Amino acid sequence: MHALLVEDDDRMARALGTALAQRGHTVRRVGRALDALLHLREAEFVLLDLGLPDLDGLELLRRLRTVCDAPLIVVTARCGERDIVQGLRAGADDYVVKPFRMAELMARIDTVRRRTDRRTGRDADAGHGDHHHRPVRAGDVEVDPAGRTVTVAGVEVRLTRREFDVLAFLAGRPDEVHSREEIMDRIWGDAFLGASRSLDVHVAGIRAKTGRSGLVRTVRGYGYRLGRPAAATGGGGGGDGDGDGGPRDGAWSPAGDGAPGTAHGEADRAR
Repeated sequence: MHALLVEDDDRMARALGTALAQRGHTVRRVGRALDALLHLREAEFVLLDLGLPDLDGLELLRRLRTVCDAPLIVVTARCGERDIVQGLRAGADDYVVKPFRMAELMARIDTVRRRTDRRTGRDADAGHGDHHHRPVRAGDVEVDPAGRTVTVAGVEVRLTRREFDVLAFLAGRPDEVHSREEIMDRIWGDAFLGASRSLDVHVAGIRAKTGRSGLVRTVRGYGYRLGRPAAATGGGGGGDGDGDGGPRDGAWSPAGDGAPGTAHGEADRAR
């Protein structure tokens, strides 16, 4: 694997470069954001420090995600909750705070790579008669797993890669409630991350960007399921409350199937 290491501290860069090389990876190290953008196309993996001299790392992360889908881990001294939330919402696959144990970082890299490879394998199998890969409608929201697009009232909404993965996973089996551990294992590759804020941050991002707070329903004490949100009215957000309960949703349906279904059983029993 060829890694792009974006780190302006020479000592840290040497330590990371040595650890990666010992595990058989090739490394290009750059210390400036503009150099990272120049060499991004060759990268199969990105380690990104946020404290760069020419551009704030979060802004660089947002720019990287507009042109690159490579796995990316933020490695930074910024440890505030707001920083972590912003990094995850901007598209980071993981967020590691300095100082860290090198063995832990290498394990996180391996985990991100495994789940990326697994997701790529699933995408390659799409379109072979499996109805889970067809577009799914929930209210006026349409999720297209094959095209990796989301539209709300016919207008495309841009989600981060991880936000889309969460939403597409829920849409793949929209009549089921999914535990936090199951979602974290399938999307992040590690069920033990279920206690972290990562999943909650991405669910909040889905709700905010679509303007449909009921699109992802919280099943308290367990996990999430796909909802069927009402259209927004009066220029506000989603028109069905906070997405954490409330009245029974209408049913989801595969796009183009006409009348809605009645798939509520497991979701209602899990409440």
